[in-house]
Amino acid sequence: MGKSARKLAPNASAAQRPAARIYRAATLAAGETALDAAAAHYLRDVLRLVPGQIVALFNAQDGEYAARISSFDKKGAHLVVEERLRAPEADGADIWLVFAPIKRAHLEYQVQKATELGARLLWPVYTQRTNVERVNEARLLAIATEAAEQSERLSVPAIRPPADLAAALAQWPSDRQILLCDETGGGQALGKFLAGQDLAKPWAILIGPEGGFAPDELALLRGKSFVRPVDLGPRVLRADTAALAALAVFQAFAPDADRRPNFQAI
Repeated sequence: MGKSARKLAPNASAAQRPAARIYRAATLAAGETALDAAAAHYLRDVLRLVPGQIVALFNAQDGEYAARISSFDKKGAHLVVEERLRAPEADGADIWLVFAPIKRAHLEYQVQKATELGARLLWPVYTQRTNVERVNEARLLAIATEAAEQSERLSVPAIRPPADLAAALAQWPSDRQILLCDETGGGQALGKFLAGQDLAKPWAILIGPEGGFAPDELALLRGKSFVRPVDLGPRVLRADTAALAALAVFQAFAPDADRRPNFQAI
């Protein structure tokens, strides 16, 4: 669960500030609702909230609502949904992050920060040099959900089940361009490339494993009409650093980059 409160609306009093943001997949509307035992534990035992306090419930379909805690019990928390704080809104640039799985701590950090940077979908793909054999999808979804709660997103990125690189390319939607982060230096500098592109269209960033893509994998990728090799600069970047650097550069050029201030200490 996220640990940052929703920013106070200009016309709201301090007493009305939501004490936490909680992602709620079910439909949100005024009236009574309930949260499960895990959410109740977080609100009651971690945040030490009590009945009468307000939290924010949100999802991409319905927006964000203020909800007042009415009671706790063994099964969960009971709340009364009140006014809407934020209407549904466009989800920003349509960007996916496709990556070779890496060691757990670095992978979890990557998922957290990719969520903050607006990735809509996260897709692990196995390559010849991938050293990680298993990905805990439920754990990654939990991390992405918490990051969405903290970063004030209304949506949570989808976590696609892992696939081999060749299988992923075989089912790839032809209208979504792939930015292949090519560690061999075989592409144009990412910023220069993006400056001339229509970033309102669907895009994806592809990051290879530690040690990079195998030569035949690079040949396969470069042979696809929807793949665009790009370069991230002269320094050797760790896989998770490369993923986040590429996402940050993409978002700097994306159509919604100046939609509103998006940097806040939490």
